[in-house]
Amino acid sequence: MSEETDPAIDLSLDVKGLNCPLPILKTKKALQQVNVGNILEVLTTDPGSVPDFNAFCRQTGHELIDTIEQKTSFRFLIRKTK
Repeated sequence: MSEETDPAIDLSLDVKGLNCPLPILKTKKALQQVNVGNILEVLTTDPGSVPDFNAFCRQTGHELIDTIEQKTSFRFLIRKTK
């Protein structure tokens, strides 16, 4: 998915520079601020965030729409499902 075809982002969370478990903890808190069906964008720099976000979405039931690896960061699009 490219930025031109991204779904509308309802909230963006920049957790660059933070390491596990802080990106996940801050994401969990941010998801409480959006409605079901809304999209949360999360920006990270921790390479460990890729498996962390895959596991987080699998365990919580939220939909990981896309993972984009950029030069020095990662971008996750998560749809709140409940």
